[in-house]
Amino acid sequence: MGFPLSGEEGKQLDIRKKRSLIGHMLASASSPPVPWPTQTAFPPVSPFLWKLRGLVLKQECTCGAPMKLLAFLSLLGLVLLGAGTASLPKERKRRDQTLGEGDAYAVLDNYDLGLDNYDEVIDLSDYEGLTDYGDQLPEVKVTSLVPPTRIGSTQSTVTPRKLSSKPKMSRPTMLGLLDSPSSHSLPTCLVCVCLGSSVYCDDTDLENIPPLPKTTTYLYARFNRIRRIRAGDFEGLTKLKRIDLSSNAIFSIDDDALRLLPALQDLILPENQLASLPVLPASIEVLDVRLNRLRSSGIQPEALRALEKLQFLYLADNLLDSIPGPLPPSLRSLHLQNNMIETMQSDAFCDSEEHKHSRRRLEDIRLDGNPINLGLFPSAYFCLPRLPTGHCC
Repeated sequence: MGFPLSGEEGKQLDIRKKRSLIGHMLASASSPPVPWPTQTAFPPVSPFLWKLRGLVLKQECTCGAPMKLLAFLSLLGLVLLGAGTASLPKERKRRDQTLGEGDAYAVLDNYDLGLDNYDEVIDLSDYEGLTDYGDQLPEVKVTSLVPPTRIGSTQSTVTPRKLSSKPKMSRPTMLGLLDSPSSHSLPTCLVCVCLGSSVYCDDTDLENIPPLPKTTTYLYARFNRIRRIRAGDFEGLTKLKRIDLSSNAIFSIDDDALRLLPALQDLILPENQLASLPVLPASIEVLDVRLNRLRSSGIQPEALRALEKLQFLYLADNLLDSIPGPLPPSLRSLHLQNNMIETMQSDAFCDSEEHKHSRRRLEDIRLDGNPINLGLFPSAYFCLPRLPTGHCC
């Protein structure tokens, strides 16, 4: 059995017990604990904590219990803080390894944007810096449409040309292309359309026949403003077979303009202002002069009989007052409707007495729209395969 201790000795014993207890606690905190099976071990205590532990152990006995308790709590807080901060780098490294490059933006999913942290995302204090585009877009100032003049030692005295508020639109002319004496094929094919041996000059505002290539076989110059056909317009065009000048304003054709075309077969001249027929080549097969101002006096005697190959003669909608003739034996169709014909001769369609029993090829005769009564001239049709069309009885 021990001896009883005095009051001072009891205090000293209590102090030593408390000091020993603190030392054991610090030693157990600094030693590595046994790791759990599913958790990682805590990191070792830093050298700074070991020095702090030594300072606490060296405190003299004169220090009161409250002071040591405060030191103990401070030391314990430092131990826990050191363990937490030491584990942060390892956790961050392990998280970066688990996230791939494609998941780099996944971290932003947990970031909530609110009014409290809005200033952390966008720094509104530097708003002028965010909207400064002076280095990217040049400054443009428009003051006038007149180009600026250079100011220098040698300033130009030429005044800038002002733009007109009402520009004048001038129509392009083709005289330079079509009336050149040295141009024969290329200029015409620039204005017109040349396809093989055919030339198409429809609706091109022509006022004259353009110079044509020597190989032209078919000419179409419809819907223009041609008023006259001159003698040299078709000179040298020995292969020309068809001329179509419909819907122009032709009032005159020179006698030698068409007579020297040996291959001409079709002459199409409707909707013009012709009052007379020109001298035509014997090769003509189709002659269309409808919707003109043609008069009976404008057709020369024996002019149609000389056309030995003529098959189709269209003279409707003119000013004729009699049936033109004599007609060639080759004629098959004769259109004279809408004229002013009031009478006819007995031999207007049939041959003379020596050929009265022969049948003609003329089977299409139209006299409708004329004031003539076809019933008054029965002897004029005995050689025809069919009676004319028109008013009767």
